[in-house]
Amino acid sequence: MGKKSARRRPVPIPPGSPGRDATSADVPVVAGREPCPCGSGRRYKACHGRAAGVAAEAFVARPFEGLASECDWVALREIVPAATAELRLTGEYAGRSATLATVLPLAWPGLVRQDGAVFVGLQVPGGSGDASRDVAHALELALQAEPGTPIAPSVLPGAGPRLQDLVQPDVALDVQVRPGFDFWLDGVDDRSPEVVASMERANEAVVPTVRMTSVEAAYWCEIRERNHLRWVLPYDEEALVDALARLHATGADSLGDGSRYVGAFRAHGLVVPVWDLAEGTSAEALEEPLAAFSGRLDEALADRTPLDGKARRARDGLRSRQLTLR
Repeated sequence: MGKKSARRRPVPIPPGSPGRDATSADVPVVAGREPCPCGSGRRYKACHGRAAGVAAEAFVARPFEGLASECDWVALREIVPAATAELRLTGEYAGRSATLATVLPLAWPGLVRQDGAVFVGLQVPGGSGDASRDVAHALELALQAEPGTPIAPSVLPGAGPRLQDLVQPDVALDVQVRPGFDFWLDGVDDRSPEVVASMERANEAVVPTVRMTSVEAAYWCEIRERNHLRWVLPYDEEALVDALARLHATGADSLGDGSRYVGAFRAHGLVVPVWDLAEGTSAEALEEPLAAFSGRLDEALADRTPLDGKARRARDGLRSRQLTLR
């Protein structure tokens, strides 16, 4: 059998390299053993391909750790269909404005609208093992782009700034949950058919969602006429599971009559418990029982006594209902 051809991938050209000013259409796609397009004369895999490969393979379990709203960053990345939040930038971009969005047209990582508004998207296909680095890279490209420019997916150009370097880390996100994606086209007169069609498709798939006010990073949603609560929590997983087991063992993990704790999933290093709610439970009606449960959870987290037999069995059952998204 003949040798398999080397996998080819887009090549990022670093600043200051020959050919950096070429348009994206001029940037070649090369295999690892071919000459690096930066002009060094070395093979790509031994030159800029090495940095790109390391950036793509590095895995960060909690990419949003250190940001004031880590739990909301995870929620916007994984469970909220349509929402935005203004970003307060720092460093060389201090004074500039940008908007974080769950989804952008055609799942672009970034976008500069025709009115100059800069957007960066969280829910994008692919990416490296560090979501913070991916989003920061798209944000930098958008901040440097001209109005009317979409930021297409690209290979990371090696190590570089993360969100923790570009966004003021101590400023909490002011999350604005939206009923759809019409904000894509606010202030835009020349609306391309592709973007309009993408917006319409996205709007059709939006699940009604409300951000709760009694606690942080909890989201009520309605999926196929059933209501649920998904709550991203910042606690150590072992301590949280023990606390939930204590509450489950005594029947104190309910969010009101007809509600049921159904399990949890892990996302970006955090645990996201999920409850089924009684039919017709609105987000407003859930605020009081959720606040009460939050108090019980705090007490359970503070309890350092060993779990009794019933709580240990409950913990085993809870662990069997956990899965990992990322």
